[in-house]
Amino acid sequence: MSVFCPASEVMLRHADEFTERRVLFAGDLQDDLPCQFEAREVRVHCSQYHHWRQLARTLGEKAQFSLLPPPELIDGCDTLIFYWPKSKQEAQFQLNALLNQLPIGTDLFIVGENRSGVRSAETLLADFGPIAKMDSARRCSLYHFRSERQAQFDVSQWWDEYQVDDVIVKTLPGVFSRDGFDVGSQLLLSALENVKGKVLDVGSGAGVLSAILAHENPGLNLTLSDVNAAALESSKATISANVLQAKVIASDVFSDIEGRFDFIISNPPFHDGLQTNLTAAESLIRGATKHLQLGGRLCIVANAFLPYPDLLDATFGSHEVLAQTGRFKVYQSILGRPSAAPKDKKATKKR
Repeated sequence: MSVFCPASEVMLRHADEFTERRVLFAGDLQDDLPCQFEAREVRVHCSQYHHWRQLARTLGEKAQFSLLPPPELIDGCDTLIFYWPKSKQEAQFQLNALLNQLPIGTDLFIVGENRSGVRSAETLLADFGPIAKMDSARRCSLYHFRSERQAQFDVSQWWDEYQVDDVIVKTLPGVFSRDGFDVGSQLLLSALENVKGKVLDVGSGAGVLSAILAHENPGLNLTLSDVNAAALESSKATISANVLQAKVIASDVFSDIEGRFDFIISNPPFHDGLQTNLTAAESLIRGATKHLQLGGRLCIVANAFLPYPDLLDATFGSHEVLAQTGRFKVYQSILGRPSAAPKDKKATKKR
């Protein structure tokens, strides 16, 4: 039996409304409700690769993963069910892209947890038609409106950029490190030494960590991966803007990763949407041994309270703390290092 997120439970309270509709699901989907939803037709646009992998097993080509929804996916749909993401700017970006293609008269149902800022839908969508709250339950809100005009949308206007020393960073809404080089990744970068060979950056975000490493260590063989479509496009743009060479691929941790690496680096997420979720980081640690060369290093930065040391020890036999602050720790484990190796160097390095 499927376990639905609170927003999906609210949608199920109105399931009878959709039985004769051609429905497009989009936004920050958290479960497999589209696979079980009763409607004349169901299609799904996923901006998260791991969500797409889950839904595509059942829906096939009716579920697609991309930054922007392809016209053929939208064609013929008369209803949009949009799950509000945790970033207001990301919601605005996605809704404008959808309203640019959806025909006038399309019914839109906007649902999300109140703490996500879903109430912002009332102001963001006011210019496209009258909007009304349909329901409030499970600490979520559900809104409905019928579009009266299409949005103007040009993806080039949504790009931002900033610089870290000589490195240009390109970003889109919803991307980690969108507004600047985050302090956790800075600490990770400060702790990395003798980086060479093949490097895998898992959860690359805007690509800032890899771009700086490549700038400082010419000749690296870089692979960047992420589940977020906007992050993948941002990583590609950052690599291109700095005239660097790297492979950028969509992968749910190691789902699409081939080969072995000398370094695996990551600032792994511990949220999926608004929910705390350590699954990706746990999969990263457990799966790293199959993707490291003998003597290869896994280096991650994480909030100090997260329970990764025991998992690193269980997987690798030992770990070291390369750097730490009051908030973050940088952990390293080496494939093939004896379990008697010292676990905590407690060395805080500054760049």
